[in-house]
Amino acid sequence: MPITTRPATPADAAAIAKIYNQGIEDRIATFETRSRTPEEITRWFDGVHPIVVAEEAGQVVGFASTSSYRARDCYSKTAEFSVYVGRDHRGRQVGRQALGALIEESRKAGLHKLVSRIFPENVASRAACRAAGFREVGVYKEHGQLEGEWKDCVIVERLVG
Repeated sequence: MPITTRPATPADAAAIAKIYNQGIEDRIATFETRSRTPEEITRWFDGVHPIVVAEEAGQVVGFASTSSYRARDCYSKTAEFSVYVGRDHRGRQVGRQALGALIEESRKAGLHKLVSRIFPENVASRAACRAAGFREVGVYKEHGQLEGEWKDCVIVERLVG
């Protein structure tokens, strides 16, 4: 079955929460350690920051989202982004498709730049970002702790506006 993408709606919150919580459990893509509820995910829909879902046969199998980068006005056109794919669909280009759709929705929303931080060992995410035109800016050394271990983060950016 082909993977399709579309802008997400609050009705997708339960599916997004399930996939996001898998990412939290797997400890490969986020410093987060607390699972999220669909109600918490619904709050992501702020009318400013795009969220897209990737579907297969009408089932959400991945998502990409943007969020505020910093509160200062000078950063209002810069957004952080994240991409998560359900365990059963990893390695099938779902993340790349979701990221491509997110870039286009971000452009439509008037954003200028997308940024993120990726664990160095997350080679799939780094490859997806490179394929989508992101550049690796540098590495934050020991940027945060996950289960007592200091972890580095690769910084990526892309102009979209």
